[in-house]
Formats: sequence, C-alpha cells, structure tokens
Amino acid sequence: MVNEFSVAAHWSGEFDENGIQQWAENLRRRLRRAPISLGLVFMTPKLFPYASQVLEVLRVHGQIPLLAGCSSQSLIFDGVEVEQNAGMAAALYCLPGADLKGVHFTQSQVEEVSGPGYWLLETGVKPGQTNGWLVFIDPFHLDSESWLRTWNEAYAPAPVIGGLAGGESTEQLTQVYLNGEVFKEGGVAVSFGGDVNLVGVTSQGCTPIGQTWTLTSVERNIIHQIGNRPAYEVLAETFNTLSAEEQRTARGNLFIGLAINEYREEFHRGDFLVRNLLAADPRSGAIAVGALPRAGQSMQFQRRSASAATQDLGELLTQAGQRLGDTPIYGGCLCSCNGRGVGLFGRPNHDARMVQERFGPTGMAGFFCNGEIGPVGERSFLHGYTASLALFVKK
Repeated sequence: MVNEFSVAAHWSGEFDENGIQQWAENLRRRLRRAPISLGLVFMTPKLFPYASQVLEVLRVHGQIPLLAGCSSQSLIFDGVEVEQNAGMAAALYCLPGADLKGVHFTQSQVEEVSGPGYWLLETGVKPGQTNGWLVFIDPFHLDSESWLRTWNEAYAPAPVIGGLAGGESTEQLTQVYLNGEVFKEGGVAVSFGGDVNLVGVTSQGCTPIGQTWTLTSVERNIIHQIGNRPAYEVLAETFNTLSAEEQRTARGNLFIGLAINEYREEFHRGDFLVRNLLAADPRSGAIAVGALPRAGQSMQFQRRSASAATQDLGELLTQAGQRLGDTPIYGGCLCSCNGRGVGLFGRPNHDARMVQERFGPTGMAGFFCNGEIGPVGERSFLHGYTASLALFVKK
C-alpha cells in the first residue's frame, strides 16, 4: 500500500551535487500525483556550507514550487528516526486545492508588533485565508515565546505546528530554509489554506495522575491552595497514590497540567497544558510552577516517563484518527524533542513508527527539536519533551 500524495527519503552521504540531483529526481518519480505543492527539507550541520546549492538542486530537479525546512542534528523520514550522522531528509507533497504561502520573519519584526493586525499586513494572509501554520524557527536569535503570543493574537484558533531548529549548539548556529534562501536567524512559516487543513497532535509525554482539581489561591507562578487546601498537601497526597515503582520513576518527573478550556464538563488527555513543577515547600504549603496559572483554573498533576510518553502519544493518535474518520491524509511533518528518541525510549524510531502504524503509509519528514510548537485547545504553545505532529488533510 502506498500513499500516492506524499513521499519521503533520506540522504546519508556527504555533499555530492550529481548524486543529490539523481536522488531528487528519483524522489519526484516516486510521487504518483502531480503537481507537487510543497517540499520539506531538513539538514544536519555537515551540509551547512552547501545548503544553498542543495536547496536549488531540490527545487529544480524535484520540481518543488514551495520549499521550507530547517537544520537539526537528528532527522525523521517516514517511520525512521536517524539520530546519528543523519545527513538530510526531504518529503514531497501533492495537496489538491491547497493555497500555500511561505514567509520569513525576524526578531526585529517581533519587537515591532503593536497589535494583531501587524502580522496580517506583514504576511499578507488574513485569518479567514489560513487553516493553520507550519513553522520552523532559529532558537538563538528569535524570542519564540513573544513571537508565538503575537501570532496567536493574529491567527488563533488556527493551529501553529512545528519546532525550533538544531545545529551547532556550541556556536549557536542553525539554519532555516525558504525556497532557495538560507537564513541564519528568524523563522519560516507556511500557511495552509484552501482545501487542505492542518491537523495537530501535541503529545506532551505525560500521563495524568490523581483527580482534577480547582486552583483556589494563586500569586503569579506560586500556587498556595488547591481545592481550598495547601497545594503541597494535595501534591503529596497525589504522589502517595502511585505504586512504589511509579513513585520511583516520578521523582523529578512530576509536572502540572493546566486546563485550557474551562467550559468542558469533563477533562481528558490533551486538554491540559503541561508545565514544570519548579519547587514545593512543605512549610508554607505552596508550590511554584513554570507558568502563570489563575485562581479558578482546573488542573491535574502529570507524570512523565517513557511508558507515559508512549501511552500519551498512542491515545492522542487514536483520538485524532477518530476525529478524522475517513478524511484523506495527504502527508505529515513530525517535530520531536531531542530529549525523546533512543535516549528516552531505549529503542529507535519510537514516535515516527507510532505515527506510521496509526496513519501510514504516509510520506512524512521531520526533525528533532530544541523546543516544539503545537496546539492545546484553541491556542498554540511552545513545549518541551513533546512530539508535535502536523497532518495535512483534505478540508
């Protein structure tokens, strides 16, 4: 069985213009549909000196009208995660009826934003013209949190999915790509409009523990009371409900999940934004978290581990499949945290294989990130230890 709308491949060698030309032509021949709508490419630092040439070869010989991507040390193609000596991964997509537009943005633009209308003018894309954005960002020269906050103001609830590039971390050097241009700073965003939707799966690698509570006393990022009880007391009580083995793996791996949509009658996996537990003080009864929660907000403690991450991704992929039903999936892009992979799961190809087992075969390219972007509820957030999947589907 073959997905005739998308195809992906991996180039493991050094720079070889003729070889990459033949590789791109073969990739194009493997795609059974025409014309090509989009190409994605991800490169490792060993190809940095030749990035412009690689992009031009791909565009010409892959017949790609819109090409986007970024750099990373580890890459993904189809159901394979290449974490050592990765080279390059690329995918081609035929997206019938899609209205695509790629833009590059910079830190200076982020600092100029004066309201939600700013990005509409800069991109030329109005909210009603986009179904979502695929984004790749240099983490060293752009304030991703500020950018995403203003982008949400302009385009939410349209999802923003993607990740922060990797590269030469000692030199704080990454690359982002748009068509034939190589940028060493800023970000690249591709708007998906027309007859193609962008469907996101944001797996934050945690499983909920204990019951859902309401925050009753909060001061900035300090939670004093949960359910009118000292917050530390509720945390300790929740921890003690775990088995001895779960308690062992949970030490140092406990988090808080903050509900995004307060209007739900019931909360399930995927309804919470997971953030760090920074400190807990048994004397004052307070806990500090890596977010700014509010009194009245629902929350649930979370536990992160390899098994929890597997369970979380599996259940969220199943939920997405149930929502999509028989809707055609043209392809995808997977952005996984560089803290996942073999280091977390003890075996290769974990996230990519699970996606292919649920939605494959589908052409998919992606990379390991320094931070992942994905929707929770009707807004998108910057995450850690997350697998952020974008599915390109028929509207």
